[in-house]
Amino acid sequence: MSLLSVRNLARRYGGNLAVDDVSFDLMPGEILGVMGANGAGKTTLFGMIAGNVKPSSGQIMLEGQAIQGQPPERINALGVARTFQIVRPFPGMSVLENVAVAAMYGRGRIASPAAAREHALELLRETGLADRADLPASQLNLAGRKRLEITRALATRPRLLLLDEVLAGLNATEVGAALELIREVRQRYGLSIVIIEHVMKALMRLSDRIVVMHEGRKVVEGLPAEIANDPRVIKAYLGERRHAVPA
Repeated sequence: MSLLSVRNLARRYGGNLAVDDVSFDLMPGEILGVMGANGAGKTTLFGMIAGNVKPSSGQIMLEGQAIQGQPPERINALGVARTFQIVRPFPGMSVLENVAVAAMYGRGRIASPAAAREHALELLRETGLADRADLPASQLNLAGRKRLEITRALATRPRLLLLDEVLAGLNATEVGAALELIREVRQRYGLSIVIIEHVMKALMRLSDRIVVMHEGRKVVEGLPAEIANDPRVIKAYLGERRHAVPA
């Protein structure tokens, strides 16, 4: 049985279909990549799964339970956590406090502030931020803020983790470290992961399967090797004239 099942999902803004009739399944423990050019509807898709955006139509099932249209706090309590493309930690709080707040909500619901801080520190050790636990979150560089975003999501004890461009803006060394972290947390916590990413080589290395979106629709779905050579993907990304010789 799939952990997540998306069926005929659509989101309309006036006359514009940001997401149009998208369907896919995510199996337990799987990493599913979602790729597409800017404006393909990827983040809107994430917003609907996480509850930040209400679908216009379609169905989202989490282990057979319909969750579409439910508020984000309810979906998070069911075990769905997401990161955001634009990382916005609580800047006036420490790195540790940012994670402890997340630990007090979500599926875990750690009621004791002391226990939440203890759990947060354990997670920070696992994600490589323990040495910066007492720093204001605003002092972290981009790679650190991205890592903090993942740690905050983990603090809610998710079953499904939605990662929205966690590699964007990172250098090659930071991308490699982030990929290793994602693999580690997937294995350690038995997570299923859906990841949006523009770093295509990294997405190909990380994903078990990939869904490609273009202008709101799912163009193709398959194994990374299949996606890399699919003419529909090449056309969607590079256009039909990709083989043209410059004059």
